[in-house]
Amino acid sequence: MPRTVLVIPCFNEEARLDRAAFLALARAPDLELLFVDDGSSDGTLRVLEGLRAEGSGRIGVLGLGRNGGKGEAVRRGMLEGLSRDASIVGFADADLATPPDELVRLRDELASSTLSVAVGSRVMIMGTEIKRRLWRHITGRAFATVAANVLKMPFYDTQCGAKYFKDSPQLRAALSTPFVSRWAFDLELLGRLHFGMHGAPGIPMDQFREIPLRKWIAVADSKLTFRAMGRVLVDLPRIERELARLRAARSTG
Repeated sequence: MPRTVLVIPCFNEEARLDRAAFLALARAPDLELLFVDDGSSDGTLRVLEGLRAEGSGRIGVLGLGRNGGKGEAVRRGMLEGLSRDASIVGFADADLATPPDELVRLRDELASSTLSVAVGSRVMIMGTEIKRRLWRHITGRAFATVAANVLKMPFYDTQCGAKYFKDSPQLRAALSTPFVSRWAFDLELLGRLHFGMHGAPGIPMDQFREIPLRKWIAVADSKLTFRAMGRVLVDLPRIERELARLRAARSTG
């Protein structure tokens, strides 16, 4: 199994980090956890250092010192993972709405395939346990429709916090520049990978795969507030301009 580093961005997560669940996840074969403390003002960093001490060398902590947003925490963490010679890097939310067994399954599906990108997808179908508040589901579906149009790719769910990527020149190029958005960075990252940037060719669409999750349960006290969602809507035109520029560069390259 390829060595995997899974990034967990954290900002003021002291009260809800599930230590037992993360310690169990860190025991999965060939998987290491890298917690990125995004300038927390509570005791998050102390809790993370405790996890590292208990993690038998399978848990790392990267402290950023100042808050730069979830997108920057993920970007810095994935770059750190690649610098540690990981063959696969990914990220997941600190609330573990995507449970550990699903995070491992998603990684395993990518590792055993010829794909480049595996994206967890919250599809409400029979036989799955996907629990979201109604308003979050409705706004999420509206955003997904816009996101698919911006990307020019038929994604059902770009914003699920469970994604893995195989190391490649395209991935390193996509991570080399900070994202425009603190929250909708998933959209930017997928677009950068597909269209290519900084001289790296884009990854063909058939190298991306959405994998329906069997279980995803929304956790109370979500960090994505109405105010944050408003910022995402403001960011969308900027993201669209960035991706349009990358598409144009690819077509003339």
